Amino acid sequence: MNINKSLPTPYYLIDEGKLLHNLAIIDDIRVRSGAKILLAQKAFSSFYFYPLLSKHLDGTTASGLYEARLGYEEFGKEVHVFAPAFKDDDFNELMKYAGHIVFNSKAQLMKYKDIALRLGKTIGVRINPEISTQTHAMYDPCSPNSRMGIKISDFDKDILDNITGLHFHTLCQQNADALEITLKEVEAKFGKYFSKLKWLNFGGGHHITRSDYDVERLINIIRHYKEKYHLDIYLEPGEGIVLNAGYLVSTILDIVHNGIDIAILDTSATCHMPDVLEMPFTPPVVGTNPTGKYLYRFAGNTCLSGDNIGQYRFDKPLSVGDTVVFLDMALYTIVKNTTFNGIPLPSIYALKTDGSYELVKKFGYLDFKGRLS
Repeated sequence: MNINKSLPTPYYLIDEGKLLHNLAIIDDIRVRSGAKILLAQKAFSSFYFYPLLSKHLDGTTASGLYEARLGYEEFGKEVHVFAPAFKDDDFNELMKYAGHIVFNSKAQLMKYKDIALRLGKTIGVRINPEISTQTHAMYDPCSPNSRMGIKISDFDKDILDNITGLHFHTLCQQNADALEITLKEVEAKFGKYFSKLKWLNFGGGHHITRSDYDVERLINIIRHYKEKYHLDIYLEPGEGIVLNAGYLVSTILDIVHNGIDIAILDTSATCHMPDVLEMPFTPPVVGTNPTGKYLYRFAGNTCLSGDNIGQYRFDKPLSVGDTVVFLDMALYTIVKNTTFNGIPLPSIYALKTDGSYELVKKFGYLDFKGRLS
Protein backbone atom coordinates (compact mmCIF):
# COMPACT_ATOMS: atom_id res chain seq x y z
CA MET A 1 0.00 0.00 0.00
CA ASN A 2 1.07 3.60 -0.49
CA ILE A 3 1.57 5.45 2.80
CA ASN A 4 1.41 9.23 2.60
CA LYS A 5 4.66 10.22 4.29
CA SER A 6 3.96 13.94 3.98
CA LEU A 7 1.26 13.86 6.68
CA PRO A 8 2.18 14.68 10.29
CA THR A 9 2.48 11.51 12.35
CA PRO A 10 1.16 9.74 14.25
CA TYR A 11 -2.14 9.10 12.49
CA TYR A 12 -4.67 6.32 12.17
CA LEU A 13 -5.63 5.32 8.65
CA ILE A 14 -8.85 3.37 8.06
CA ASP A 15 -8.93 1.55 4.72
CA GLU A 16 -12.41 1.63 3.16
CA GLY A 17 -11.42 -0.99 0.59
CA LYS A 18 -10.54 -3.45 3.34
CA LEU A 19 -13.72 -2.59 5.20
CA LEU A 20 -15.67 -3.44 2.05
CA HIS A 21 -13.77 -6.73 1.78
CA ASN A 22 -14.85 -7.63 5.33
CA LEU A 23 -18.41 -6.47 4.75
CA ALA A 24 -18.70 -8.69 1.67
CA ILE A 25 -17.92 -11.70 3.86
CA ILE A 26 -20.46 -10.54 6.41
CA ASP A 27 -23.10 -10.01 3.72
CA ASP A 28 -22.56 -13.58 2.54
CA ILE A 29 -23.00 -14.91 6.08
CA ARG A 30 -26.12 -12.84 6.67
CA VAL A 31 -27.76 -13.91 3.42
CA ARG A 32 -26.94 -17.61 3.59
CA SER A 33 -27.51 -18.10 7.31
CA GLY A 34 -30.38 -15.71 7.96
CA ALA A 35 -28.60 -14.30 11.01
CA LYS A 36 -28.64 -10.66 12.01
CA ILE A 37 -25.16 -9.19 12.52
CA LEU A 38 -24.51 -6.15 14.69
CA LEU A 39 -21.49 -3.89 15.12
CA ALA A 40 -20.05 -4.10 18.63
CA GLN A 41 -19.16 -0.45 19.08
CA LYS A 42 -16.77 -1.24 21.94
CA ALA A 43 -14.24 -2.29 19.30
CA PHE A 44 -14.87 0.41 16.70
CA SER A 45 -16.96 3.56 17.12
CA SER A 46 -15.66 5.81 14.34
CA PHE A 47 -19.05 7.02 13.22
CA TYR A 48 -17.67 8.62 10.06
CA PHE A 49 -17.78 5.08 8.67
CA TYR A 50 -21.27 4.23 9.97
CA PRO A 51 -23.06 5.13 6.71
CA LEU A 52 -20.92 2.51 4.97
CA LEU A 53 -21.27 -0.11 7.71
CA SER A 54 -25.01 0.40 8.05
CA LYS A 55 -25.55 -0.74 4.47
CA HIS A 56 -24.26 -4.19 5.43
CA LEU A 57 -25.16 -4.64 9.11
CA ASP A 58 -28.39 -4.82 11.08
CA GLY A 59 -27.52 -2.44 13.89
CA THR A 60 -25.19 -1.80 16.80
CA THR A 61 -24.51 -3.04 20.29
CA ALA A 62 -23.63 -0.82 23.22
CA SER A 63 -22.29 -1.31 26.71
CA GLY A 64 -23.22 2.11 27.98
CA LEU A 65 -25.40 5.16 27.51
CA TYR A 66 -23.14 7.10 25.16
CA GLU A 67 -22.48 4.13 22.88
CA ALA A 68 -26.23 3.53 22.68
CA ARG A 69 -26.89 7.15 21.78
CA LEU A 70 -24.12 7.12 19.18
CA GLY A 71 -25.52 4.00 17.52
CA TYR A 72 -29.03 5.44 17.56
CA GLU A 73 -28.05 8.83 16.14
CA GLU A 74 -25.37 7.83 13.64
CA PHE A 75 -26.11 4.23 12.59
CA GLY A 76 -29.87 4.34 12.52
CA LYS A 77 -30.82 0.67 12.87
CA GLU A 78 -31.34 -1.72 15.79
CA VAL A 79 -29.66 -0.70 19.06
CA HIS A 80 -28.92 -3.47 21.56
CA VAL A 81 -27.60 -2.68 25.04
CA PHE A 82 -25.99 -4.87 27.68
CA ALA A 83 -24.35 -3.70 30.89
CA PRO A 84 -23.39 -5.59 34.07
CA ALA A 85 -25.67 -3.13 35.90
CA PHE A 86 -27.64 0.00 35.06
CA LYS A 87 -28.00 3.30 36.91
CA ASP A 88 -31.51 4.70 37.21
CA ASP A 89 -30.81 7.95 35.37
CA ASP A 90 -28.87 6.20 32.63
CA PHE A 91 -31.54 3.55 32.17
CA ASN A 92 -34.31 6.10 31.73
CA GLU A 93 -32.30 7.90 29.06
CA LEU A 94 -31.32 4.60 27.42
CA MET A 95 -34.99 3.99 26.76
CA LYS A 96 -34.81 6.79 24.16
CA TYR A 97 -32.23 4.94 22.13
CA ALA A 98 -32.26 1.18 22.75
CA GLY A 99 -34.74 -1.28 21.34
CA HIS A 100 -33.17 -4.37 22.92
CA ILE A 101 -32.12 -4.49 26.59
CA VAL A 102 -30.11 -7.39 28.02
CA PHE A 103 -29.87 -7.70 31.80
CA ASN A 104 -27.02 -9.36 33.65
CA SER A 105 -28.93 -10.57 36.69
CA LYS A 106 -32.41 -11.43 37.89
CA ALA A 107 -32.33 -8.47 40.27
CA GLN A 108 -31.63 -6.03 37.42
CA LEU A 109 -34.33 -7.65 35.26
CA MET A 110 -36.97 -7.37 37.95
CA LYS A 111 -35.97 -3.79 38.78
CA TYR A 112 -36.25 -2.41 35.25
CA LYS A 113 -38.48 -4.79 33.26
CA ASP A 114 -41.72 -2.88 33.78
CA ILE A 115 -40.22 0.34 32.43
CA ALA A 116 -38.81 -1.44 29.39
CA LEU A 117 -41.97 -3.44 28.67
CA ARG A 118 -44.18 -0.38 28.98
CA LEU A 119 -42.07 1.28 26.29
CA GLY A 120 -42.21 -1.75 24.00
CA LYS A 121 -38.60 -2.82 24.37
CA THR A 122 -37.31 -6.32 23.67
CA ILE A 123 -35.91 -7.87 26.86
CA GLY A 124 -33.38 -10.63 27.40
CA VAL A 125 -30.84 -11.79 29.95
CA ARG A 126 -27.21 -12.72 29.64
CA ILE A 127 -26.39 -16.28 30.63
CA ASN A 128 -23.15 -17.84 31.80
CA PRO A 129 -22.73 -21.22 30.06
CA GLU A 130 -19.85 -22.02 32.43
CA ILE A 131 -17.64 -23.28 29.62
CA SER A 132 -14.29 -21.65 28.82
CA THR A 133 -12.82 -22.00 25.34
CA GLN A 134 -10.03 -19.44 25.55
CA THR A 135 -6.82 -18.72 27.43
CA HIS A 136 -7.22 -14.94 27.86
CA ALA A 137 -8.34 -14.92 31.51
CA MET A 138 -9.00 -11.18 31.43
CA TYR A 139 -11.50 -11.68 28.59
CA ASP A 140 -13.09 -14.92 29.82
CA PRO A 141 -16.59 -14.26 31.21
CA CYS A 142 -16.89 -17.93 32.19
CA SER A 143 -13.88 -17.87 34.49
CA PRO A 144 -14.42 -18.71 38.18
CA ASN A 145 -16.17 -15.94 40.13
CA SER A 146 -17.11 -14.09 36.94
CA ARG A 147 -19.68 -11.31 37.37
CA MET A 148 -21.02 -11.87 33.85
CA GLY A 149 -24.30 -13.66 33.23
CA ILE A 150 -26.84 -15.87 34.99
CA LYS A 151 -25.87 -19.49 35.64
CA ILE A 152 -28.37 -22.29 35.08
CA SER A 153 -28.51 -22.88 38.84
CA ASP A 154 -29.91 -19.34 39.24
CA PHE A 155 -32.29 -19.42 36.26
CA ASP A 156 -35.96 -19.71 37.17
CA LYS A 157 -39.54 -19.22 35.94
CA ASP A 158 -39.66 -15.57 37.00
CA ILE A 159 -36.82 -14.85 34.61
CA LEU A 160 -38.30 -16.88 31.78
CA ASP A 161 -41.72 -15.25 32.09
CA ASN A 162 -40.26 -11.78 31.49
CA ILE A 163 -37.87 -12.28 28.59
CA THR A 164 -37.96 -13.18 24.91
CA GLY A 165 -34.32 -14.11 24.40
CA LEU A 166 -30.95 -15.16 25.79
CA HIS A 167 -27.55 -13.60 25.23
CA PHE A 168 -24.12 -15.10 25.83
CA HIS A 169 -20.68 -13.82 25.00
CA THR A 170 -17.78 -16.19 25.66
CA LEU A 171 -15.40 -15.87 22.70
CA CYS A 172 -12.35 -13.72 22.03
CA GLN A 173 -10.71 -13.77 18.58
CA GLN A 174 -11.94 -17.33 18.02
CA ASN A 175 -13.16 -19.60 15.25
CA ALA A 176 -16.47 -21.38 14.73
CA ASP A 177 -15.31 -24.51 16.54
CA ALA A 178 -15.21 -22.58 19.84
CA LEU A 179 -18.74 -21.31 19.20
CA GLU A 180 -19.90 -24.86 18.55
CA ILE A 181 -18.42 -26.06 21.85
CA THR A 182 -20.10 -23.22 23.71
CA LEU A 183 -23.46 -23.80 22.05
CA LYS A 184 -23.49 -27.46 23.01
CA GLU A 185 -23.19 -26.38 26.63
CA VAL A 186 -25.80 -23.65 26.20
CA GLU A 187 -28.21 -26.10 24.63
CA ALA A 188 -27.61 -28.75 27.26
CA LYS A 189 -28.32 -26.33 30.10
CA PHE A 190 -30.84 -23.88 28.65
CA GLY A 191 -32.25 -25.68 25.60
CA LYS A 192 -35.39 -26.75 27.42
CA TYR A 193 -36.40 -23.08 27.49
CA PHE A 194 -35.78 -22.31 23.81
CA SER A 195 -39.36 -23.07 22.77
CA LYS A 196 -40.56 -20.13 24.86
CA LEU A 197 -38.07 -17.68 23.32
CA LYS A 198 -37.87 -15.66 20.12
CA TRP A 199 -34.14 -15.04 19.78
CA LEU A 200 -30.63 -16.07 20.76
CA ASN A 201 -27.64 -13.75 20.68
CA PHE A 202 -24.32 -15.55 20.18
CA GLY A 203 -22.38 -12.49 21.34
CA GLY A 204 -19.06 -11.36 19.94
CA GLY A 205 -15.49 -12.58 19.65
CA HIS A 206 -16.13 -14.22 16.27
CA HIS A 207 -13.12 -13.66 13.99
CA ILE A 208 -15.40 -14.07 10.99
CA THR A 209 -13.27 -12.19 8.47
CA ARG A 210 -9.99 -13.90 9.33
CA SER A 211 -8.57 -15.83 6.39
CA ASP A 212 -8.78 -19.20 8.16
CA TYR A 213 -12.21 -18.67 9.72
CA ASP A 214 -14.59 -21.57 9.01
CA VAL A 215 -17.47 -19.60 7.48
CA GLU A 216 -19.33 -22.70 6.29
CA ARG A 217 -19.29 -24.16 9.78
CA LEU A 218 -20.68 -20.93 11.22
CA ILE A 219 -23.46 -20.82 8.63
CA ASN A 220 -24.41 -24.44 9.36
CA ILE A 221 -24.47 -23.74 13.11
CA ILE A 222 -26.77 -20.75 12.67
CA ARG A 223 -29.09 -22.60 10.31
CA HIS A 224 -29.33 -25.52 12.73
CA TYR A 225 -30.52 -23.36 15.62
CA LYS A 226 -32.87 -21.32 13.45
CA GLU A 227 -34.50 -24.40 11.95
CA LYS A 228 -34.58 -26.55 15.08
CA TYR A 229 -35.90 -23.91 17.46
CA HIS A 230 -37.42 -21.29 15.11
CA LEU A 231 -35.36 -18.54 16.71
CA ASP A 232 -33.85 -15.34 15.36
CA ILE A 233 -30.08 -15.49 15.71
CA TYR A 234 -27.85 -12.48 16.39
CA LEU A 235 -24.10 -12.13 16.24
CA GLU A 236 -22.29 -9.03 17.45
CA PRO A 237 -18.68 -9.02 16.27
CA GLY A 238 -16.61 -5.89 16.62
CA GLU A 239 -13.06 -6.81 15.82
CA GLY A 240 -14.17 -9.17 13.05
CA ILE A 241 -15.85 -6.34 11.17
CA VAL A 242 -12.78 -4.09 11.02
CA LEU A 243 -10.07 -6.77 11.08
CA ASN A 244 -6.95 -5.72 9.12
CA ALA A 245 -8.67 -2.51 7.97
CA GLY A 246 -6.59 0.00 9.91
CA TYR A 247 -3.04 1.30 10.24
CA LEU A 248 -1.18 3.46 12.72
CA VAL A 249 1.54 5.47 11.00
CA SER A 250 4.38 6.78 13.13
CA THR A 251 7.93 8.16 12.94
CA ILE A 252 11.17 7.16 14.68
CA LEU A 253 12.30 10.06 16.92
CA ASP A 254 15.46 8.52 18.35
CA ILE A 255 17.36 5.25 18.59
CA VAL A 256 19.11 4.37 21.86
CA HIS A 257 21.02 1.24 22.83
CA ASN A 258 20.76 -0.73 26.06
CA GLY A 259 21.51 -4.35 25.30
CA ILE A 260 19.31 -3.93 22.23
CA ASP A 261 18.62 -1.13 19.77
CA ILE A 262 15.50 0.71 20.94
CA ALA A 263 13.63 2.92 18.49
CA ILE A 264 11.57 5.58 20.27
CA LEU A 265 8.49 6.51 18.26
CA ASP A 266 6.08 9.44 18.23
CA THR A 267 3.31 6.99 19.07
CA SER A 268 2.72 4.94 22.23
CA ALA A 269 1.36 1.58 23.24
CA THR A 270 -0.26 2.89 26.41
CA CYS A 271 -1.75 5.96 24.70
CA HIS A 272 -2.61 4.86 21.18
CA MET A 273 -2.82 1.05 21.13
CA PRO A 274 -3.48 -0.01 24.74
CA ASP A 275 -4.38 -3.62 23.86
CA VAL A 276 -0.67 -4.13 23.16
CA LEU A 277 -0.24 -3.97 26.94
CA GLU A 278 -3.64 -5.33 28.01
CA MET A 279 -4.02 -8.45 25.88
CA PRO A 280 -1.01 -8.47 25.35
CA PHE A 281 -0.15 -8.73 21.67
CA THR A 282 2.54 -7.56 19.27
CA PRO A 283 1.05 -5.76 16.26
CA PRO A 284 2.49 -6.54 12.83
CA VAL A 285 4.69 -3.89 11.21
CA VAL A 286 5.18 -3.27 7.50
CA GLY A 287 8.61 -4.30 6.19
CA THR A 288 9.70 -6.67 8.93
CA ASN A 289 11.47 -9.98 8.34
CA PRO A 290 11.50 -12.60 11.14
CA THR A 291 15.01 -13.64 10.11
CA GLY A 292 16.30 -10.12 9.45
CA LYS A 293 19.75 -9.16 10.66
CA TYR A 294 18.75 -5.98 12.49
CA LEU A 295 16.73 -6.29 15.70
CA TYR A 296 14.88 -3.36 17.27
CA ARG A 297 12.51 -2.83 20.13
CA PHE A 298 9.84 -0.24 19.34
CA ALA A 299 8.96 1.93 22.33
CA GLY A 300 6.58 4.78 23.03
CA ASN A 301 7.42 8.39 23.81
CA THR A 302 5.92 8.46 27.33
CA CYS A 303 7.43 8.28 30.81
CA LEU A 304 6.00 4.78 31.38
CA SER A 305 8.97 2.41 31.48
CA GLY A 306 6.81 -0.42 30.17
CA ASP A 307 5.60 1.53 27.13
CA ASN A 308 7.11 -1.04 24.79
CA ILE A 309 5.34 -2.15 21.64
CA GLY A 310 7.41 -5.17 20.64
CA GLN A 311 10.58 -6.45 19.03
CA TYR A 312 11.02 -6.56 15.25
CA ARG A 313 13.67 -7.63 12.77
CA PHE A 314 14.57 -5.86 9.54
CA ASP A 315 16.90 -6.57 6.63
CA LYS A 316 18.31 -3.04 6.76
CA PRO A 317 19.17 -0.77 9.68
CA LEU A 318 16.60 1.84 10.71
CA SER A 319 17.25 5.55 11.07
CA VAL A 320 15.75 8.50 12.90
CA GLY A 321 12.98 9.92 10.72
CA ASP A 322 11.96 6.57 9.23
CA THR A 323 8.23 5.84 8.96
CA VAL A 324 6.85 2.87 10.91
CA VAL A 325 3.46 1.45 9.94
CA PHE A 326 1.57 -0.78 12.38
CA LEU A 327 -1.12 -3.07 10.97
CA ASP A 328 -4.57 -4.07 12.27
CA MET A 329 -5.03 -0.79 14.11
CA ALA A 330 -8.73 -0.09 13.50
CA LEU A 331 -9.86 -2.16 16.46
CA TYR A 332 -9.61 -1.24 20.15
CA THR A 333 -7.40 1.76 19.41
CA ILE A 334 -9.48 4.85 18.71
CA VAL A 335 -12.10 3.71 21.25
CA LYS A 336 -9.53 3.16 24.01
CA ASN A 337 -6.76 5.68 23.40
CA THR A 338 -5.74 8.24 26.00
CA THR A 339 -3.82 11.50 26.37
CA PHE A 340 -1.64 10.19 29.22
CA ASN A 341 1.43 12.41 29.66
CA GLY A 342 -0.18 15.01 27.44
CA ILE A 343 0.70 12.93 24.38
CA PRO A 344 -1.41 14.18 21.43
CA LEU A 345 -4.01 11.85 19.98
CA PRO A 346 -3.31 10.67 16.42
CA SER A 347 -5.36 12.21 13.65
CA ILE A 348 -7.79 9.91 11.84
CA TYR A 349 -7.77 9.58 8.06
CA ALA A 350 -9.89 7.53 5.70
CA LEU A 351 -8.14 5.78 2.82
CA LYS A 352 -10.73 5.97 0.06
CA THR A 353 -11.14 3.28 -2.56
CA ASP A 354 -9.59 5.57 -5.19
CA GLY A 355 -6.40 5.79 -3.11
CA SER A 356 -7.01 9.32 -1.80
CA TYR A 357 -6.80 10.35 1.85
CA GLU A 358 -9.58 12.19 3.66
CA LEU A 359 -9.03 13.79 7.06
CA VAL A 360 -11.76 12.57 9.39
CA LYS A 361 -10.62 14.15 12.65
CA LYS A 362 -7.66 16.13 13.93
CA PHE A 363 -7.07 16.45 17.66
CA GLY A 364 -5.34 19.20 19.61
CA TYR A 365 -4.60 20.65 23.01
CA LEU A 366 -8.25 21.34 23.83
CA ASP A 367 -9.06 17.63 23.45
CA PHE A 368 -6.48 16.96 26.15
CA LYS A 369 -7.54 19.85 28.36
CA GLY A 370 -11.27 19.16 27.93
CA ARG A 371 -11.01 15.85 29.80
CA LEU A 372 -9.40 17.51 32.81
CA SER A 373 -10.64 19.90 35.45
